[in-house]
Amino acid sequence: MRRKLTPKPDQVVPAELLELARQAISADHLKKPGSKCSVCGGETADGSDEPLCWVCRRLKISAWRDIEHQMPMQE
Repeated sequence: MRRKLTPKPDQVVPAELLELARQAISADHLKKPGSKCSVCGGETADGSDEPLCWVCRRLKISAWRDIEHQMPMQE
C-alpha cells in the first residue's frame, strides 16, 4: 500500500526574500566577537570603555549603590 503524493503548497514568501533573510542570518553569525570581560570572560559591548560585560557592569553599579547607602550610617 502506497501513500498518495501530496502536491507542494504554493510558496508564500518569494525566494529572493528568503535568500536575503538567509544572508542576514549568516552575517550575524560571522560577526567578530567583542573583547572579553576582565572578570568573567564574557563578551563586552562594542562601544564600551570598560573591559566588563553587561552583567559585571550591573554588579559593579549595584555594589557602588550599596556602598553609597552604607556611608552615611558609618559617620
